[in-house]
Amino acid sequence: MQWWNSFVSWLTAASNQAVVFGAVVLILSIVVASLLAAWVSRGAVRSLLAQHDRELKASVIGTLVDAATEASVWNSLTPQEQVMADRAVGQADVQLRLLPIKGASVAANWAAHQLAELKRTSATFGYQLEPALLEFRDRLIEWQSKPSRTRKVFQSDLERWKVANTTSEKSLLAEQDAWAAQQHHDQFTEHAAPVPAPLNYAAGTPSPSTETQRLLDDVQALEVRPLPLQN
Repeated sequence: MQWWNSFVSWLTAASNQAVVFGAVVLILSIVVASLLAAWVSRGAVRSLLAQHDRELKASVIGTLVDAATEASVWNSLTPQEQVMADRAVGQADVQLRLLPIKGASVAANWAAHQLAELKRTSATFGYQLEPALLEFRDRLIEWQSKPSRTRKVFQSDLERWKVANTTSEKSLLAEQDAWAAQQHHDQFTEHAAPVPAPLNYAAGTPSPSTETQRLLDDVQALEVRPLPLQN
């Protein structure tokens, strides 16, 4: 206890008040500076994360809008273009579901349903799909800025579509999709370039290469033959 009593006596001494005050001010300054630096760093990190989320959402929405544009002319795309479009949509769907936003899965389900409808109606009503494309784009942009309110609208649309699609309607839509896919396949099969069949030569008939070589040999023999002497 002797060292504690000595420390208290030194701390309360009038001659050491200036030193004690300076030490307290220094400690408080360090603590305040540390807290301020941590607060600034946290704000900067949160700002970077928010900017990254905005860029990711904009990229996903841009990919989905491009996919909707291709879905509106689905039957005019080649099979290879359709495969590439489906792969891009699949990647965008996964990215959309992984976004740290409440209701991202609901927005992904809504977008998937709308893309399927655009593909289905592109066979017959392609020239009337521009309003649907604009609505698709505007709804996704609104969801990006106001996800909570738009999520309720998306959920309401999904429930309405679920009630409207009865069993008979689902089978009819499946038959329509199969018919459109078959028509698309037949269309690109007819436009495919036919492969020329190999030429078959009958037995005993010389091939073009053999006949050409024979003619070249005859010409060479005529050139080498000496001319008769004239008296």
